[in-house]
Amino acid sequence: MYEELLREIGLSINESKVYEALLEIGESSVQTISLRSKVHRRNVYDSLAKLGEKGLALEVFVKGEKRFKAMHPSRLLELLKEKEERISKALPEMKAKYESIEEKEEAYFYRGTEGFKNYLQSILETKETVYFIGAKAFWLDPRLKHYLTRFDNERKRLCIQFKHLFDYEIKEQKPEILKLVGKPYKFLPKKYSSQTAVDIFGDYVVTFVGVQPGSLYENPVQFVLKSRRLADGYKKFFQFMWDNCKEE
Repeated sequence: MYEELLREIGLSINESKVYEALLEIGESSVQTISLRSKVHRRNVYDSLAKLGEKGLALEVFVKGEKRFKAMHPSRLLELLKEKEERISKALPEMKAKYESIEEKEEAYFYRGTEGFKNYLQSILETKETVYFIGAKAFWLDPRLKHYLTRFDNERKRLCIQFKHLFDYEIKEQKPEILKLVGKPYKFLPKKYSSQTAVDIFGDYVVTFVGVQPGSLYENPVQFVLKSRRLADGYKKFFQFMWDNCKEE
């Protein structure tokens, strides 16, 4: 039931199975834990040792017999906080190393909704105005609902501005996006609607395929070009289109 969640926070497959078994059956012997978790007895010992190091399992003796019990699940939150603190402490030095490297022009792509979240994170890290060409309101995709709430709050806190050139159809099909993103925005003429979109911010030019009004396709792809010179050129293209689109 919790195995996938436990793995997401850093436990191995066997550690997750053993910890979940301990939660379900309480204080138990290795044999009982092995049967319940379906993890080989030898691997149960290894997993219990690692869970003990993480403060998630405890060894006890009952009438001379060695048994094990799970620590309170709130320890899982403490583990996450400890990891966050270690990362926060190391982050300034890591950023300094990253930013000391001479800027390179790069090309790569993101795939799927997790890749889309990477693209959104780049917006927050860049902290510059974002220019959207052929915007399609695909941020309304249900798979992004919870993540976007946090993203938008952080975006507003950082005062990152948006300028949207929406596809013409959005005003009728997905007008709710207009309230979400706020002004300024304009609409491209109907004959220039397409199945792609381009976002420009900082030194990024991100081109989308697999998007449609109000949602992403099942496995969307974002092609990322990272070049300040290229991005500055696209911003000029955007400004020309913006200047030649009528106010709504």
